[in-house]
Amino acid sequence: MTAEPQSSTQGNFVETVRQAVEFGGAKGLPLYRRLQRGIRHAIDTGAIGQEDALPSERDLATLLGVSRITVRRAVQELADEGLLSQRQGAGTFVTPRVEQPLSQLTGYTEDMTARGLLPTVQWLNRSITTASPDEALALNLSPGSKVSRLYRLRFADNRPMCLEHATLPYKYLPDPQGVELSLYAALDQNGYRPVRALQRLRAELFSPEHAALLGVQPGSACLYIERRSFLADGASVELVRSHYRGDSYDFVAELQL
Repeated sequence: MTAEPQSSTQGNFVETVRQAVEFGGAKGLPLYRRLQRGIRHAIDTGAIGQEDALPSERDLATLLGVSRITVRRAVQELADEGLLSQRQGAGTFVTPRVEQPLSQLTGYTEDMTARGLLPTVQWLNRSITTASPDEALALNLSPGSKVSRLYRLRFADNRPMCLEHATLPYKYLPDPQGVELSLYAALDQNGYRPVRALQRLRAELFSPEHAALLGVQPGSACLYIERRSFLADGASVELVRSHYRGDSYDFVAELQL
């Protein structure tokens, strides 16, 4: 059986995958794992673009000289991780990624809206409690001070993107239940929007609990981000700890000499 005619994009994709499978230095891995690595490499190098369709399962098997079972397993696991999306009756597509510049202090709602994506939220906790010792130190609070906590699962176009846990001094957010979609919009109304932030990023693996909430495999790639935000007078207004899907979110920094 011959494969269907390919577009130039699909031809580049197949050739990139083939080279990665054959010459990628992963001969000891099972074939479906090598195929996964090849597909990842093709996406990372731009051989196929965001939201582009992959060749059909049958065509991929024929063009790469592997079984359809191998293709199916490789594609299904990548879809489970969120790198690919499977649409009934339409095929398999590369899941779009979000790029966030590190040079601007903006909120998640603003970021998604600017990209034409619909931001939504699932609230997991909105409460007032006592600051932990670490939180009191980060927010320059006295031991035992009251803080407002916001814990939420954030979406873009109905796709879960990150888990975000924010802690703020009570005086800046006395009513956490009043925050609907955007925390920064709520702070802005009261004149407490941050103007500066310090942010740390590191790579982690998702815990089973966080993976279940985000719909990814436990142990898959995670971007952990911790941010401390400040008002114009230097007061600490926010401590945020976020876990972003590593397969969907890129942080971009522009460097100049």
